[in-house]
Amino acid sequence: MRQFLLFFTIVCVGLIFISRLFYLQIYNSPTNNLYEDNAIRKVYDYPKRGFVYDRNGTLLVSNQTSYDVMVIPQEVKPLDTLEFCNLLKIDKATFLKTYNKAYHYSPRLPSVFVSHLSKADYAVLQEKMRKFEGFYIQKRSLRHYEASIGANVLGDIGEVNLRTIEKDPYYKMGDLIGKQGVELSYEEELRGKKGIKFIQKNRFNKNIGPYKDGIFDTLPEAGKDITITIDAQLQAYGEKLMEHKHGGIIAIEPSTGEILTMISAPTYNPNALVGRKRSKNFTKLYVDSIAKPLYDRGLLAQYPPGSPFKVLNALIGLQEGVVTTNDKFTCSHGYRYGNRKMGCHGHISPANMNIGIYESCNAYFANVYRRIIEKYDTPYEGMNVWNKHVTSFGLGDYLGYDLRIGSPGRIPSGDFYDKWYGKNRWRTTFTLSNAIGQGEIEATPIQLANMVAAIANRGYFFTPHIIKSIEDQPIDSKYTTPRHTTIDKRNFEPVIQGMFDVYNKGTAASLQVKDIEICGKTGTAENFVKIDGKKTQLTDHSIFVAFAPKDNPKIAIAVFVENGYWGSRFAGKIASLMIEKYINGTISRTDLEKWILTHSLEHEYAKPYSGEPFKINGQTTLEVIDLKDNNDNKILPTKP
Repeated sequence: MRQFLLFFTIVCVGLIFISRLFYLQIYNSPTNNLYEDNAIRKVYDYPKRGFVYDRNGTLLVSNQTSYDVMVIPQEVKPLDTLEFCNLLKIDKATFLKTYNKAYHYSPRLPSVFVSHLSKADYAVLQEKMRKFEGFYIQKRSLRHYEASIGANVLGDIGEVNLRTIEKDPYYKMGDLIGKQGVELSYEEELRGKKGIKFIQKNRFNKNIGPYKDGIFDTLPEAGKDITITIDAQLQAYGEKLMEHKHGGIIAIEPSTGEILTMISAPTYNPNALVGRKRSKNFTKLYVDSIAKPLYDRGLLAQYPPGSPFKVLNALIGLQEGVVTTNDKFTCSHGYRYGNRKMGCHGHISPANMNIGIYESCNAYFANVYRRIIEKYDTPYEGMNVWNKHVTSFGLGDYLGYDLRIGSPGRIPSGDFYDKWYGKNRWRTTFTLSNAIGQGEIEATPIQLANMVAAIANRGYFFTPHIIKSIEDQPIDSKYTTPRHTTIDKRNFEPVIQGMFDVYNKGTAASLQVKDIEICGKTGTAENFVKIDGKKTQLTDHSIFVAFAPKDNPKIAIAVFVENGYWGSRFAGKIASLMIEKYINGTISRTDLEKWILTHSLEHEYAKPYSGEPFKINGQTTLEVIDLKDNNDNKILPTKP
């Protein structure tokens, strides 16, 4: 056995050497070692970020040149701190804080020391950079927003945080990344791919040229240009109409699901979050707790949908076979149940479905809703059937659109009420406010716009989306595949006729636009806040949903105006103007436009903070107030 010991030893040692050589030369490639070699400086070449265009080819977002001062902490030598700070326009405390942060991140990797130098500052500093070892200037692109519109749509870019760096090794300290909107949703497509140059240093830490003649260097790959579905002119017009108002507007093209406008008011100029002023301006926007300009009301705000929700109950009633278009219900200024009453304004009575829709009759829809739920053996079973129909329109859950933020809304089910009241301890009348879009129901503007698009299409919709194309490549098929509701196509026509008559002879008769057949529905939603710990009612929200034209619709829209009194007062006017602007390109209803542009709601938003008693509809606000709506007649309990 001894005679083979030496042979085995030699073989084993040989295998160890071969394995080590394989690891060093093949598995652990030279390129990977370059990133760890302190004798080689890594300089990143940042790509041009992709441009963003609107649906008509209008350039919305481009790039501008910027310069960052970079630092490699372990290479920094004693320097004239006062001169350096003066050149960078910072104080010594900022110098030390930034240097320590960079050192903590990595002593040997580059970090941004001062970002976004102007061309003038760069020109002055470049001549003196040789005096400050360990620092160098890096060129990169910043965003330039060509217009002051669509801040919530386009988003912005900012410095990447440590959490993202740890999660995605592509990013390094000081890199920029999409923070909101399209910039965030399509970050990977827009950012491109960084190039890198490896620079050899000598023993005196001086650059002596490209490492191995640059064979490992890579060129940057430019980001892809994208086209979004937004109509820039319509977006700008909507933002103008929403000045001095709070709320959201979402408009969708029914035949594609493309989002035409996505307005959140108040808004801000997206260029305010570009460059060295970004941090300061972001803080100002963030701490504004009244206007909340960073809060996207179109995607996040959950409101009671009010009367626009009635059309869904009409559709469900027809689908369930519990009502016909000719069935009539009496309305005596409301609907009584037990010792409570759902108030309603004076109108034709008894009302059939058409009258019920265009007159927005609460009593009619209370009867229809009760028939839907009470068709089944238990309220629990009836509520779940009702929930299934409603959620098929995209309500009560995230729609699956391609933007990173959103709220699910809320459509109650049997389980919801079992949890609230206890199993088998509630009846249909406990949930009657669902009949008119109040109570426990909540929806976002984009959900209501999508609901209207589904009605316009007679029973189906496409998932709303903001992307139209990525350098002319087709978009994800989930945005081009129709999603069908639970309602048969035949049941939509009488409801659509009712919505058409809302404009012809109903609650929006004063908002007609010549030569455009608009189908709509006014709405009002109660508005409660807590003031000094008390539930206090403020002025109601104004809501309006519509689509046009009646046949082959081109636009579906939902408008929410906070504290806007009632549906046709603010939201209805804005919706009519937006529809006319999109379809005709011009405005004939200049009377509506002038009224909207000259009426502000800032006084309404100041009420909770004024410290003074205020009134709603002539009545002083109390902890809970019973009010009769001027137009759309939301649920109003009366005192026994």
